[in-house]
Amino acid sequence: MDIRSVGVVGAGQMGNGIAHVFALAGYDVILTDVNEAALSNAVATIDRNIERQVSRGKVTADDKAAAMARITTTLKLAEVGPCDLIIEAATERETVKQAIFDDLLPHLKPHTILTSNTSSISITRLASRTDRPEKFMGFHFMNPVPVMQLVELIRGIATDQETWDAMHAVVRKLGKTAASAEDFPAFIVNRILMPMINEAVYTLYEGVGSVKSIDESMKLGANHPMGPLELADFIGLDTCLAIMNVLHDGLADTKYRPCPLLTKYVEAGWLGRKTQRGFYDYRGETPVPTR
Repeated sequence: MDIRSVGVVGAGQMGNGIAHVFALAGYDVILTDVNEAALSNAVATIDRNIERQVSRGKVTADDKAAAMARITTTLKLAEVGPCDLIIEAATERETVKQAIFDDLLPHLKPHTILTSNTSSISITRLASRTDRPEKFMGFHFMNPVPVMQLVELIRGIATDQETWDAMHAVVRKLGKTAASAEDFPAFIVNRILMPMINEAVYTLYEGVGSVKSIDESMKLGANHPMGPLELADFIGLDTCLAIMNVLHDGLADTKYRPCPLLTKYVEAGWLGRKTQRGFYDYRGETPVPTR
């Protein structure tokens, strides 16, 4: 299966990172979003991030120019329909993702492969709403996409071998490593990572440690590059809560119950770096713990 054109739905942090790596790998990329400002910001971010790679000698100026020329943007979802591969990278809400696939269906080519960058939602369930469950997969990139080497490949119950092989080949062309995950809530990375973050929030909630002491303990005591609360802010507390809810609902085990303090932060709109406040306050020159 020869994949040349790639549609990316959603121009946020994940979407622009996905567009970035595909364009550098030689694919023609169409990036779409419902917000024109988001598209403009995405292209500016991609330009800035590839320029950083140029300055570090990882890519050439010619590579950058060619990659940027391969990226086009559109507000019309239908225009990504004819692509060989479509990657949905919208917000982590199943109703939103289902609506996107519903709107795409009339515009797809017979051979188009559909994928979702979901970090936790059932691939089998998303695929069942389309006309091509055999050509549907989970294609989960890690954040930040240009830096992180792993891609989780998740096969739904109906995914065929040709689609699976094609996605493995794409990951290799991107210069990344594929990890095969079964279609269970949160797959591999977030099945392990999110309960750890949730437990760190419980540790804060119960007064066992402060934000600073919890993060320093895991960085210096477990050699983690980021503390769990700092990492939660980077991911987005709303995303962390959504994944914990998927785990709790999907596996029906109380060990996945989201910490009430995590819920409270999300209710306050303190979602982490993207809103300037979470477990840290980012409005000054140096992040300051909020608890």
